[in-house]
Amino acid sequence: MASDISPADVKAVRAFNRFYTQRIGVLKRYLDTDFTLTEVRVLYELAHRPGLTASDLVRELELDAGYLSRILRRFETGGWIAREAAPHDARQSLLTLTEDGYATFAPLQQKSRDETAALLADVAPPARPRLVQALDTVHRLLAPPAQRQVTLRDPRPGDLGWVVQMHGEIYAQEYGYSSEFEALVAQVASQLILRFDPEREKGWIAEVDGERAGSVFVVRKSATVAQLRLLVLRPEARGLGLGGRLVDESIAFARERGYRKMTLWTHSHGRRAPHLPERGFACVQSEPMQAYGRKLVAETRERKL
Repeated sequence: MASDISPADVKAVRAFNRFYTQRIGVLKRYLDTDFTLTEVRVLYELAHRPGLTASDLVRELELDAGYLSRILRRFETGGWIAREAAPHDARQSLLTLTEDGYATFAPLQQKSRDETAALLADVAPPARPRLVQALDTVHRLLAPPAQRQVTLRDPRPGDLGWVVQMHGEIYAQEYGYSSEFEALVAQVASQLILRFDPEREKGWIAEVDGERAGSVFVVRKSATVAQLRLLVLRPEARGLGLGGRLVDESIAFARERGYRKMTLWTHSHGRRAPHLPERGFACVQSEPMQAYGRKLVAETRERKL
């Protein structure tokens, strides 16, 4: 078990799992039929993606190969699936539903829709968007990193307000900073908007599955020096390589625009961002300071371009 996972968090997730599996009837025959949840899921995949192999199903549904083999034998006995040799590998069989298979699956799918609608009917209409949004959040956060859609885009109106908010929230929660720090970030963001030079400056907003997750900006410090500013990443977006990608984009832009050096100002706990030293940002000056309700060590980091 990961050392940073609290027993209370584990208990909460397990409690929800017990509640939800009972609520949707996983503990009994699925949909009051002679099918298990796994069998219906296999039928679903074959109905919507004809031509899958048994190996595809084992991998994508994370099933035991022997268990799947028993399911497929039952489906063949019922006349619900047909096999065809795969053109790329005669040892593999492409699986498709027969007409009887589709006829068997259709009422199962409709019953599932009806039961889901009945589940939602118990929720007050004004609260349903909150429920759907919460489920979407769970889906996104638990999805494997490889399945998450990560994009970088240009800033739009409203983004700088979000950047200020993220700095205020994250630095207060993780480092105990006062609102004085948020005020400083707001000043930086305001100056960036009012004095923005599109020929020599640029910003990026990182999104994960369509939601803002991070930011970085390159601003002109002098004719030959670019400054990295407003680099922030939401905690739940860490581990996706986004921080390094934002820094790499900044370095590439600064180099393209003819800057010879890039600098940034941060605090000693910036060591938690490995993409800075890994990408050549060396500490050239440090000094203790009292700010934002904390005793800190301010650092200036630089790298040649």
